[in-house]
Amino acid sequence: MREPEVREAGLVCLGVDPGLARLGYGLVRQSGMVVRAISYGCVETGPDMAFTQRLLYLYDALGEQLKACSPDFMCVERLFFGRNITTAEYVWQARGVVMLLAAQRGLAVLEPKPNQIKMAVCGTGTADKTQVQRMVQRLLALDAIPKPDDAADALAIALTGLSIYQYERKMKI
Repeated sequence: MREPEVREAGLVCLGVDPGLARLGYGLVRQSGMVVRAISYGCVETGPDMAFTQRLLYLYDALGEQLKACSPDFMCVERLFFGRNITTAEYVWQARGVVMLLAAQRGLAVLEPKPNQIKMAVCGTGTADKTQVQRMVQRLLALDAIPKPDDAADALAIALTGLSIYQYERKMKI
């Protein structure tokens, strides 16, 4: 996990890969054509914790990240689940915590779908997880693929957020 650093000029997006057991976060700054990872990691909760305590822990830990890094906006992956409704329910509730934090801090939230994230980072909506992780490493000039996977995914989400934000801003001109 990287620690937040002193604020520099540029646009800052906090990407979040929501989950109850592991919530990935990635903070990315764009200054002109340069993008850099500022901070990334995961907030983890154990199955031995009561469900409501897990949500509270996510709230507190992500709230500390928001306080430390002061992003300009957030980008949170829009969820798509097939058959496992139980898992989806827990992730949706964790995602609700993330959205509540954004609302409390007055942050705009972009919500790309998984295929939009793959398209923004890899140029194809059918990229596999390894391709996305390698492109995150390359785009952010990191020495290694960020671990765990949820942190790499959160960085991909932040990169997508910056791309969408820039596109929407250009469309308004």
